[in-house]
Amino acid sequence: MSKEHYESLRTVLAALQADAVIEPTIPVAVALQEAEDLFVWCAADREVLTRAGLSWTLVESLPVRVGATRYIQSEWQREYNSQADAQRRWKEQSPAGFELRDELVHHCLHAFYALPDLYAHTQRIAEGSGASDMIQDLSDLAALGRANRQSLEKVGVNMALFDQASALSVSLSDLLAQSNGERLSGNKLKDARDRAYSYLKQAVDEIRRHGQYVFYRNDARKKGYVSRY
Repeated sequence: MSKEHYESLRTVLAALQADAVIEPTIPVAVALQEAEDLFVWCAADREVLTRAGLSWTLVESLPVRVGATRYIQSEWQREYNSQADAQRRWKEQSPAGFELRDELVHHCLHAFYALPDLYAHTQRIAEGSGASDMIQDLSDLAALGRANRQSLEKVGVNMALFDQASALSVSLSDLLAQSNGERLSGNKLKDARDRAYSYLKQAVDEIRRHGQYVFYRNDARKKGYVSRY
């Protein structure tokens, strides 16, 4: 049901002005529970709240706002966790890519020392130092090794290293794309989460404002219109 709640509010949430969108100031799980508690709490006070100017449709909208926020929070958290996992695996696996790239460059420079074109080609491959450069370098070195197998075997280079480079280039490329791509996706989902949270908070704040006004001399009822966090 939460997904349906979110879909029903998608247009409204997208239309929120940027200055009306805020990041959660308390844990989202707490905000959701307090909103649900508020919905139950204020039911007994409908008459006095509406007499004070509260539109009851705002109260009735709480379950939908809560459901939408709960759904998109879960989606954002899933993306966030996936991104964090990809970044962790990249940190663990990428050093092997850099190490293999450097080793193959070392072998190729030795094997092609008397072959100016191949030597210069190897030097050009070795120029980059970033993550994307390393991934491309592994692919280029694999192709270079396959095309010049005889020269490399002549100096005792293990040709299996070039097959490893090809496979590692593919796996690290996928991992880096996943990490970077999910970061961008996560930002979009975070914005959607912030919008849903802000929309929920607007209703909660307005209901609480009326409740605190009506029960300013009744602490027993007023407490239900104050965040406990």
